[in-house]
Order: sequence, then C-alpha cells, then structure tokens
Amino acid sequence: MKISVENETKLIEEILQAYGVKENEARIVADVITDGDLKGFSTHGIGRFPQYIKSIKAGTILTEGDYEIEKETEATALINGNHKFGHYVTVKAMDLAVEKASKTGVGIVGIHDSNHYGIAGYYSDLASLQDMIGIVISNTEPAMAPFGGKKALLGTNPITISIPSDDIHTYICVDMATSITARGTLLQAKRKNEQIPEGLALDKDGNPTTDPEEGLNGSILPFGGFKGYALAFMFELLAGPLVGAEVGDKVQGTATPDEMCTKGDLLIVIDPEHFAGSMQFKFFVDQFIREIREENGVIPGDREVENIRNNKENGINIDSTLYDQLTDIAQEKGLDIESYFEE
Repeated sequence: MKISVENETKLIEEILQAYGVKENEARIVADVITDGDLKGFSTHGIGRFPQYIKSIKAGTILTEGDYEIEKETEATALINGNHKFGHYVTVKAMDLAVEKASKTGVGIVGIHDSNHYGIAGYYSDLASLQDMIGIVISNTEPAMAPFGGKKALLGTNPITISIPSDDIHTYICVDMATSITARGTLLQAKRKNEQIPEGLALDKDGNPTTDPEEGLNGSILPFGGFKGYALAFMFELLAGPLVGAEVGDKVQGTATPDEMCTKGDLLIVIDPEHFAGSMQFKFFVDQFIREIREENGVIPGDREVENIRNNKENGINIDSTLYDQLTDIAQEKGLDIESYFEE
C-alpha cells in the first residue's frame, strides 16, 4: 500500500481536525509528520500517528489552549508547551529563535511540557532555510542504560544540526540519536512483529537481545560506546533541568501516550551574518563540500536527498498493520480514507 506525499499531508490534517485539533496546528503537525516519511525517517513519520491519537484520547496531548512564553530576553526565551502537539510548539519556538538570532546573532529557546515532535531535523532546517545554523537537542523517556549499568536512565537524546549552503544539490543536516538506533526502530519492529538486528539492545538483565519488546523493556545501546553515552548524558541535562523539564527516569510521555510528557528541548540558532558574514560562511561551506565530493565522500543529508526524490516519485510505503490502524482511527470519526491510498 502506498500514499503520495500530498495525500499523506491531507489525510493527517483531516483526521486531526476531526479529533478537535485547530486547523493551523493540524497543518503544522501534518507537514512535520510527512517530512519525516519524505526524508526516510519512517519511525518518526506517519507510523507514530496512532500514538498521537492515543495521546489526544488520553488527554496527554491537549487540543485546547496554547503554549506560553514564560521568560524572555533579547536573545533567549523559555516556553511552556502546555501539553500541546510537540510539532506545533517546536515550530513556533524555532521561529522565535530565528527572529532573535537575526537581531542578536544568537537565539536560544527552551521548551518544557511539550510533546513528542517527530523528526528533529525539520526544526533545525527552519533555521538553515533562513541562512542560519539550527541546532536542536532533546531528552526523551529513558531507553538507554548508563555506561556500565543495566537500568535505562537516559533517553535516546537526539541532536540535529542544519547548515545553510548555496549548493543547490546539497542539503546539510545531521539528525541522530545518541543511542545506536532510535526507539522508533524498536517500536516499528514490534508493530511489524519482526526481530531487530544484533548489537542494538539489551534486555532488562543486561543481556543482548533481538526481541524489540525485550529491548524496549531493557535498554538500547549508545552509539560509539562511552562517547555516545557521554553525549547523551550532557544532552539529558541541557534539554532537561536547564529548560525546566525533567531528567532521567522522571522523563515520561515520549513513548507512553497515557502519560503527560515531561521531556524538554533546547533550540539554538546562530546567524553567521553576526560573525564572519553569511556569504563568506556559505562560500567556505560550499568549498568544503566540493572537496568532500572530489574524494567521493558523503555529506550528512545526502541520504535524505535521495529518499526525498524516491518518495516523491514513488509514494510512501504503508504496511498493512499501519493501514488498518489508520482506517480504525478515521472510522471512529466517520471518515473514509480509502481514496487516499493506492495499491
């Protein structure tokens, strides 16, 4: 089963509005989710949509009210997401960070009490599209044991960095978890009743496992051993207590839809115009890209460019289990979504 990029966006927007989400918020959420699938992050695309609907039903994602700015200076802000959709809150927060960076050179915005936001790179891209550098750091529900331990106390704690470029064939973005794989990989394998590769996770007793359920109940391994753990540790603190969010095993709600989300996000935007200058920065960025290409090297973002091309041409794959889930979700609100898909 396949769905076009345009139809996926329309489908998500229609269902969200049927569940009481405001039109402007639904549009943002739909754009971010579709962007995840478009770039090949299927674990953070429409595959997560049933989780979001469960959260709406459980009252852990709120359709009423709005986020609020609790503290603000010329260069910084702290946002209370008030348990709105993470996609919506984070887009608004990044817009604010970009605005501040354009005036002061740097914009830093923290978020607490928001929700899972899908693909992190979407938000850092909002900065690079404005010729700025975007950085997003988040903590998540515990999924990774500390180095040398067994109990999961750290999240998969992703970081994303997007860099502007004038090379029309290049998109520069690193979007990665500090664990060896994202939690969504295990959730997707569980949904499809598949095993996960060796070397990704441990069970609750600290033994290697290929069972996604055991990995979810145990811990995912950090990438690069201690180095990945050390980064996850730092991001846990920067995206947690610094922004008024929880830390360690008190972080919840990114994988459990029936719990209020307590994770945090730290958004950093740098305007090169206030440093060496935007044109000079991009000149040297593009020069370095050419040097990498001459060595047949890969640029962070190349895979996403290829995935975008393929998914625009061929549509986005929807497995039968997910299709059934989406159909049930839509039928609860009297919607018929069959026409959105093709065999």
